[in-house]
Amino acid sequence: MRWTRRLRLSAAGAVAASTLFCPPAAHGAEPSDGRLTDLVNPFIGTQNEGNTFPGAAVPFGMVQLSPDTGHRTGYDYTQHRIRGFSLVHLSGVGCPIGGDLPVLPTTGDVTETDYTKYAATFRHADEQASPGYYRVGLDSGIEAELTATERTGVQRYTFPATGKANVLLNAGQSLHKNVSSKVEILDDRTVRTAITGSGFCRSTRPYTVYTVTRFNRPFTAHGTWYQDSITPGATKSSGPGRNGAYVTFDTTKDRTVEATTALSYVDARGADVNLHAARVGSFDQVREAARAAWEDRLDDVRVQGGSDTLRTTFYSSLYRSFLAPNIGSDADGRYTGWDQSIHHAHGFTYYQNWSLWDTYRTQAQLLSLLAPREARDMAISLLRVDEEGGWLPKWGYGTVETNIMSGDPVTPFLTNAYQQGLLKGYEERAYRALKKNADGVPPADTLYVGRESNRAYLANGFAPYVKGRRYTKPGDSDYHHGASVTLEYALSDAVLAQMARDLGHDADAARYAARSQNYRRVFDPSTRFFRARDASGAFAGPADPAKSVGFHEGTAWQYQWLVPQDLRGMVALIGGERAANDRLDAFFAYDRMIEDPVRTAREVWVNGPYAYYNADKYNPQNEPDLIAPYTYLSTGQPWKTTDVVHAALTLFTDGPTGMTGNDDLGTMSAWNVLSSIGIFPVQPGYDTWGLTTPVFDRVDLVLDPAYYPSGRLTISAPGTSDSDRYIQGVRVNGSAYERTYVTTDTLRRLGALEFTVGARPSGWGTAPNAAPPALK
Repeated sequence: MRWTRRLRLSAAGAVAASTLFCPPAAHGAEPSDGRLTDLVNPFIGTQNEGNTFPGAAVPFGMVQLSPDTGHRTGYDYTQHRIRGFSLVHLSGVGCPIGGDLPVLPTTGDVTETDYTKYAATFRHADEQASPGYYRVGLDSGIEAELTATERTGVQRYTFPATGKANVLLNAGQSLHKNVSSKVEILDDRTVRTAITGSGFCRSTRPYTVYTVTRFNRPFTAHGTWYQDSITPGATKSSGPGRNGAYVTFDTTKDRTVEATTALSYVDARGADVNLHAARVGSFDQVREAARAAWEDRLDDVRVQGGSDTLRTTFYSSLYRSFLAPNIGSDADGRYTGWDQSIHHAHGFTYYQNWSLWDTYRTQAQLLSLLAPREARDMAISLLRVDEEGGWLPKWGYGTVETNIMSGDPVTPFLTNAYQQGLLKGYEERAYRALKKNADGVPPADTLYVGRESNRAYLANGFAPYVKGRRYTKPGDSDYHHGASVTLEYALSDAVLAQMARDLGHDADAARYAARSQNYRRVFDPSTRFFRARDASGAFAGPADPAKSVGFHEGTAWQYQWLVPQDLRGMVALIGGERAANDRLDAFFAYDRMIEDPVRTAREVWVNGPYAYYNADKYNPQNEPDLIAPYTYLSTGQPWKTTDVVHAALTLFTDGPTGMTGNDDLGTMSAWNVLSSIGIFPVQPGYDTWGLTTPVFDRVDLVLDPAYYPSGRLTISAPGTSDSDRYIQGVRVNGSAYERTYVTTDTLRRLGALEFTVGARPSGWGTAPNAAPPALK
């Protein structure tokens, strides 16, 4: 085991997975050659709306080169026709975006320009994937292989012996709405494109990506197309509609063609800079560098014990947790800001793609623990969005705001960065941006919505639910989700109050702390559930909490625990610990779950990937309930957290259907990782980590000593299993520990976290002062 911090390498039910990737090693052992990448199955989540992708990328890379089969977000395991291998994919998103420049090898005459018509058929038996690499044998007899560097995608095509081996570069069709495109053949090795698209969920603002593709040898013929018209020998095509180019090679003797495609969100020069900076060698060299980059990343977490499937699902989740956010700046430091002007990133890497409503609950904390240098740059990038675009984002894609989802997710995202020590030197800049966002509403002439309901929230203490209110800007509207928005605003106020107090802004801290109690304003004492209020203040919608209105992707049952800043106060509203535990037990179908956890998880909790409403049970597939299992840590029954968490972990399996709903840029995967190792961020935006029984006998974490002076953390639970899963005691650095949580400050000094487990619940963690404290 290596405990020295390594320099990062820079890279220039379920279907059986045994045919999909290199099989894992024998039960309970590391891979025979020690390669953790062999435990990753990129096909997990590619079916049943997990919306992951199996293609090639490096950690946080700008490029994700992957096949598109016709599913709206890219690849679906149930489909068997590949339209092309395109450059940009977001792991687990629920709306189409990216899919820029699908490239496909063909043979014979080029007669079709629509990729739905010229798509190639394939069989999964002739397909494989591993971190940084993808290959497939097409039924046409062509083998396609993909790998990647940070800003380029590298392709290798092995054709049959033919004089008409083609590569089609489709600039006019993508996963998103293609607004316009331009393609140019520059010489007998090089093709350049510019692609403008829009359309993520309800977003309409366009963005542009620039690409340049360089082949390793001259092509013998070429042409372009516009719509259905193909022009042999032409070198340019542009405008709205389908634009593309084809290049042809003679493979009668040399059957292999390699190509490198560089991407830039700045301009054509940026794509050229990224192409040259990659210093791409042979395909095999790039593939090995990509694998090494992933190995270096995964090696920060070494587990012992557990079944083959458990280890594969764990490392596959860890892999997906490092796919986003994505590098947005070019190799020369230039990037396109949210003012649509070109800026330079000096001393940091600029990142983009912000699924904040999802990631602020799990993935942000995992990255702060395992990738703090990158997480710091990500936080600084968000501050640049505010400084250059005028406001903090809600859901940012590329260079634009989409305004997808609701509430105020950027606040806990950035306060988490502050609490984890990632904003040194930027504390006041971050606070000013967050204060502006918390106390105001973006101007009407901007695309930002921010805290859209803030005026009413500040005046009345709640965000109103206004049924049928017209969208004033692209994206989601907080007015459609007044009840859950009130809870989200109050959570953001609570964590901002902590930051304000730390920085000496005492008056602000008191004001935000008072606002953090606004969750009480949407509590209906007649039902003892949260409930939306209309603009007049009257409770709205049915009293039945399973049929409630005004909750975004959920019901009053599922949002009732989203008060992590003051669980004790919320429990008191319900009627005390006994009433809260009775309700928690009903929510999780606890008695049935104890008898059959796997079946309960699949038949009671899960009702389909988008079944958000009309439910009174836990939904492990969606963000509002990610913290809910940990509520028992605050109600005197911490062993039930272990019961629920371990049942939910059974939903992660080693096959295409092995995800719990959309992965949402690593959100669900990070939940799996953190819950599996026994520490979980129970107060997102703050520094509190709840404790539960790990599923591995031992986990060794390598930590960055610049942020965690110990440089390491060992979490052990010898003998942990389905039968022996209950915490009997915890020791922190050798001393007995009775609380159900630790703080980030403890983690910084911690070398060993030891769990003793047994077959029955114990009194550990049940004392009144054992629970995570409320934020004041």
